[in-house]
Amino acid sequence: MVARPERIAVQVVYATPAEQVSLPLQVRPGTSVREAIEISGLLDRFPDVDLAVNRVGIHGRLCALEDAVREGDRIEVYRPLRVDPKEARRLRATARAAQPGRR
Repeated sequence: MVARPERIAVQVVYATPAEQVSLPLQVRPGTSVREAIEISGLLDRFPDVDLAVNRVGIHGRLCALEDAVREGDRIEVYRPLRVDPKEARRLRATARAAQPGRR
């Protein structure tokens, strides 16, 4: 029988336009994504993060806050989009077309 480790290493990451943070943690096996984020101190450091609004993922794939973390997981807290990506592309195209000397 293989013994379960007492602690596993995970990382909680978050980025704002001004800074990127990576918070390494040692947590118990079975810790949820929500618990890992809370343990990391991220919510204290960035009070604008609301887990009811912000989506989360592990290694770039969306996940649920109740999912258990595994050794080496990179838990990513995503900011809400300010502008729909299609609208942002349309606005950029309109701005480029309005520049003098552009067709």
